[in-house]
Amino acid sequence: MTVRVVIADDEDLVRTGLRVILSSEPGVEVVGEAADGAEVLPVVRRERPDVVLMDVRMPAVDGIQATRRLVALDDPPKVLVVTTFENDDYVYDALRAGADGFLLKRTRPDELLRAVKLVAAGDTLLFPAAIRALAARRPGSDVPGIGRLTGREGDVLRLMARGLSNGEIAAELVVGQETVKTHVGNVLAKLGARDRTQAVIAAYESGFVSPSDPR
Repeated sequence: MTVRVVIADDEDLVRTGLRVILSSEPGVEVVGEAADGAEVLPVVRRERPDVVLMDVRMPAVDGIQATRRLVALDDPPKVLVVTTFENDDYVYDALRAGADGFLLKRTRPDELLRAVKLVAAGDTLLFPAAIRALAARRPGSDVPGIGRLTGREGDVLRLMARGLSNGEIAAELVVGQETVKTHVGNVLAKLGARDRTQAVIAAYESGFVSPSDPR
């Protein structure tokens, strides 16, 4: 299976560098580019990529607005935000908008390729420490679905916020992975979350998990 990628960045040099790295990997194909968020939607509709590498800071339409437009599609691609600083509030807003994870522009080529393949396969690229730091600067908000979680679903959400995989959560709670998968699905459904990142953000924003809680 070939992973089809669109690159959205307003800097020609960055787009060229990303294209060179991605095109060097068998099974990864760059099928389009956009120099601004306003150009992303037409390119995605035409090329139907699996993954979009999205710069968050672009002049006309930024990566946050562009991500919202992509997520609203019937069959949206995965979105990986590419940023210079991991503590950029734009990153947090892009994750809230539905991005599947983020990468720093100084990321090594092998890490970039791994991330693209990871999200293309349906996984979420979650960096708990970075999300904790970003959430700590945001005021809390009401998330109605939090109150509908069972005790075990709450335990699962807290462990998700620590960045644990389903296998690691299963070991922590001494249950089977299928049981954890069911709990994760229930958590996402009750919170109206698109993926694990969205669920973790909801946990922090509601105060269910505090950024100051010990790891």
